[in-house]
Amino acid sequence: MTHTVHPYSHRLGITRDWKSRWFGVKAKYKDFLKSDVLLREYLEKRFRGFYVSNIEMERGEKVLRIVIESSRPGMIIGRSGEGAVKLRQDILAFLAKNKLSAEGDVKIDIKEIKSPESNASIVAQMIADGLEKRLPFRRVTKQTAEKVMANRDVEGVKIELSGRLGGASMARQEKLKRGRIPLQTFRADVDFTKYEARLPYGGIGIKVWIYRGEIFSKK
Repeated sequence: MTHTVHPYSHRLGITRDWKSRWFGVKAKYKDFLKSDVLLREYLEKRFRGFYVSNIEMERGEKVLRIVIESSRPGMIIGRSGEGAVKLRQDILAFLAKNKLSAEGDVKIDIKEIKSPESNASIVAQMIADGLEKRLPFRRVTKQTAEKVMANRDVEGVKIELSGRLGGASMARQEKLKRGRIPLQTFRADVDFTKYEARLPYGGIGIKVWIYRGEIFSKK
């Protein structure tokens, strides 16, 4: 029997890096871990619909740096940087309210994703948007898969939906696959995400795998 392993954790330390990185931090592991987990949950909830794919945190002795990757950075930054200033104030207020340790100054970096169609998290959010607009789920998944495969960086895509699809009384699963996705190969650059579309009759779970070729050559 095989074990299903998360494609991200499967490659940690080989082709993937940790999403929380701490440098020169003294023995406050428990506090920093709690702070990172709660802060990431808060930001993911706040940025729902902003097409944010990844939130990374770097801690030094005197600074907490939050890196936010989005395909629509203008929505987060706001007019003349007002959004970024308010976001920093809200993060500081959230840390103070929950008595979480920041260890010094908080800095926010917002990065733009150049090709959103090759990013699993953003593709899942695009599918969720379509489902929440009551579009037929088969059309949404098929059009999205074609859009992803049109990108020259992508060699394979797999989309899985589960829940009360089309408002049916019984929950079920639907899968769609294009190209190939080698999940066992360490050097394979497989991007994976889980997301939920919130509909009046319940949530629909979305899983997306995107294979973007090999990170380093066989030689």
